[in-house]
Amino acid sequence: MGKTIKTEAVEELFEAILTLKDTDECTKFFEDICTVNEVLSIAQRFAVAKMLKENHTYLEVAEKTGASTATISRVNRSLNYGNDSYTMVLERMKGTQQ
Repeated sequence: MGKTIKTEAVEELFEAILTLKDTDECTKFFEDICTVNEVLSIAQRFAVAKMLKENHTYLEVAEKTGASTATISRVNRSLNYGNDSYTMVLERMKGTQQ
């Protein structure tokens, strides 16, 4: 069996994230807890997921986000065979941006 993120430390981290009240608090917290490159990598994967959900091609996604085809493939695999969390979050964001 592969690695799992379900550990006590990860659970506590997620609980801490859920206490953040707005994007300003979120920005400050992630600036403290992550390196700039870690945050940018996560943001890039999210941008890739959004574009793939909008039916953009791998080439368009790569050109717009700068992501490698390996990263795009990995995100696409998560979209197709993962926990549907990208879809859930993107749908929720759509609902709040109308």
